[in-house]
Amino acid sequence: METAEKSADITLDILSDPICPWCYIGKAKLDAALRDAPPVPLDIHWRVYQLNPDMPRGGMGRADYLNRKFGGPEGARDVYGRIEQAVRDAGLPLDFGKIGRTPNTLDAHRLIRWARTTGRQEAVVDALFAAYFVQGVDIGDRDALIAIGGGQGMDEDLLRRLYAEDADRALLENEDALAREMGVTGVPCFVIDETYALVGAQETATWRAVLERLAKGETPGT
Repeated sequence: METAEKSADITLDILSDPICPWCYIGKAKLDAALRDAPPVPLDIHWRVYQLNPDMPRGGMGRADYLNRKFGGPEGARDVYGRIEQAVRDAGLPLDFGKIGRTPNTLDAHRLIRWARTTGRQEAVVDALFAAYFVQGVDIGDRDALIAIGGGQGMDEDLLRRLYAEDADRALLENEDALAREMGVTGVPCFVIDETYALVGAQETATWRAVLERLAKGETPGT
C-alpha cells in the first residue's frame, strides 16, 4: 500500500499573547536570527495563550488593570520600567502611554488563527504588536481587529461575518485551557517539532545556535 510522504518541514509552535511585551521582544529576536540563519524548513504556527483568560470581554482600563495586577501604581511602575528598558534594548518602538485599555485578547487570537489560512499570520502578528505597543490600539475591539486584518490583505467582510458568528471561539478557548493543563505558565513558549521547548524571549544568539543545529539535522538541546 502506498503511504503518504511525511512533510520535511520542522514545526515551530509559538504560544504567545499579542499584549505580552516579552512575546513582542521574543519575536524580534527570533526574526533577527532567521534573517541570517542557514536555510531551515520551518512551519511556524502562532498558538493561543491568554495572559488574562478571565478578563471581561470588553477589557478594562489600563490603570485599573495594572493596579490590580501589581498591587498599586508603584509596583506597576517598577515592573513596567524594567520591561520598557528591555523593549528599548531590543531596538523596538514602544509607547506604553498610549495604551488606554487592557483587552481581552481572544478575538485577536481568532484573527491570528484566520490569518494562517491566508498565509498572512506572521504579518498579522507583527501588525497586532505594533497596534498595541506603538499605537495604543484597543486590540479587543472587533472593528480595530478587522481593520488590522484588512491592512494585511485579509477580507474585511469575511472577518466581520466570522466575528458575528463567534467562529472558532470555543476551539481557541479549549486550546488555551489545554496549554495550561500541559504545564505552560508563561509566554512566549516555543515548541520545536512537538518535542523540544524554549521558554521566554530567547536571545538572537541562542536562536542562531538552534537554527544551525536544525539545519544540520540535529536535535536542539542534545
